[in-house]
Amino acid sequence: MKVSFEVVPRTEDATREQLEFVQQHLPQVNTINVPDLLRLPIRSWEGANFIDRNQYDFIPHVRAIDFNRPEKRLQKLIHAYQLDKVLIVSGDPPPDMSHRVYDTKVLDLIADIRADFPDIKIYCGFDPYRSSVKQEKEYIQQKFDVGCDYILSQPFFDMRLLEVYSDFLPPEKTFWGISPVVTEKSQAYWERMNHVVFPSSFDASYEWNIDFTQQVIEHSAKVGSHIYFMPIRIDLERYFKPVAAALAKI
Repeated sequence: MKVSFEVVPRTEDATREQLEFVQQHLPQVNTINVPDLLRLPIRSWEGANFIDRNQYDFIPHVRAIDFNRPEKRLQKLIHAYQLDKVLIVSGDPPPDMSHRVYDTKVLDLIADIRADFPDIKIYCGFDPYRSSVKQEKEYIQQKFDVGCDYILSQPFFDMRLLEVYSDFLPPEKTFWGISPVVTEKSQAYWERMNHVVFPSSFDASYEWNIDFTQQVIEHSAKVGSHIYFMPIRIDLERYFKPVAAALAKI
């Protein structure tokens, strides 16, 4: 099983602190994801300067709308940072118009990178709350058809919905996203911005989130899929101490 931990590169010190936490407390983690957030000073591919790639798989996220396909700038970054893995997402609109964006589609950029780098591992995202299951299933299949190797989900909060997707996603190519929500404010954000429908049993507590995480870990171990942790504004030790114990059992 691959276990990925998302490191948000807010500053150089914060990036190193997160990596040190993983090294000290989560020996089961073998993959580091780095998102590309325009408001932060470190771009995702620059994570290569912080991560021991002999110890971890390094997956920088890239936003398709940041790349003009004829310029092949992503291909140049892959060469410059010697990337062997990359996650391609659509990308949210920039906070202001000083950042130029392009009408580049995820499927087209995946196809470009697959053609130019036959051996690179291409990761893609999916969102179980974005549209209907049927529409998301079709979009995921299109990504696989043009060259995607692995699919990483946005966070799940309901095992019933996860099991629906598990029925048709290839387990060995799927990372199940987990992001603990431990405040009512955070819950309201997910509902408003990401259209998440929390199950009636949901409780914005560490106990509920740890129990849910353990269920996802057990499911992943059973079917042969992978885990993708996205910790946001939580007490890392309080959450990950029991989670690490659960991972150690698989």
